[in-house]
Amino acid sequence: MILFIILISALGYFLDYFTQAGNGLLIMAIIISLAMSLFSYFSGDKVALAVAGAKEIKSNDNPYVYKMVENLCITAGLPTPKVHLIEDKAINAFATGRDPKHASLAITTGAISKLANEELEGVIAHELSHIKNYDIRLMMIVIILVGIIALISDMFLRLTFDGGRRGNGKSGNPILLIIGLVLIILSPLIAQLIKLAVSRKREYLADAAGALLTRYPEGLAKALEKIANDPALLKRANGATAHLYISSPFKGTKKFLANTFSTHPPIEDRIAQLRQMA
Repeated sequence: MILFIILISALGYFLDYFTQAGNGLLIMAIIISLAMSLFSYFSGDKVALAVAGAKEIKSNDNPYVYKMVENLCITAGLPTPKVHLIEDKAINAFATGRDPKHASLAITTGAISKLANEELEGVIAHELSHIKNYDIRLMMIVIILVGIIALISDMFLRLTFDGGRRGNGKSGNPILLIIGLVLIILSPLIAQLIKLAVSRKREYLADAAGALLTRYPEGLAKALEKIANDPALLKRANGATAHLYISSPFKGTKKFLANTFSTHPPIEDRIAQLRQMA
């Protein structure tokens, strides 16, 4: 969060330096982003569920899954989240919401049909750990901050191409001009990398917390193995919600690219860490 604040402050300084427009542009960008954040905070989970094609179920609709979620929630000391199913052959699941009292859990039908009981428990425990650790709220905040940075950078680039620097017509310090231009061009990428780093760290934490919840790390490890070897691809995979899932819905990425640009750490590393806990 400190890195984001530093980056936004630096962008605001250089935007003011280039445009000589005071803080008006920065304030406008922040107001727009705050409006977006309020919408995300109160309705972001509904959007994510709709994008995924998830449909809410009650205990009578699928007693096996619903009871499993309820039992794990009792063990974790959590209120039972709203349970949703995604009609998809791929093995995946995600949690969303703003806090444990306003949380939702979505599981693909592929996960229910292809995973053994202890494997499905491991997947659900992983997602409940995201809820208990408030990862669902943290990632929402991080995404909003990435949006603020992208908005400020886009605003500057538009002003630059539409007429360059405004104000008193001074050429300014060329070194500052170059530094500012490089920062503003690269800042969306830097912000995205920070977001990905945060997301990957929370995945490792949720793996560990989920394994402690079930007291059986091998269950989640086997589930991740099946996910890695499953040929089915999530039909409604979306870049905006990819970080929510237990495993990236986009497969086929080489390890170097996965380490750098994926929302998730390499699945082999996660399995190895889980087996070290056994």
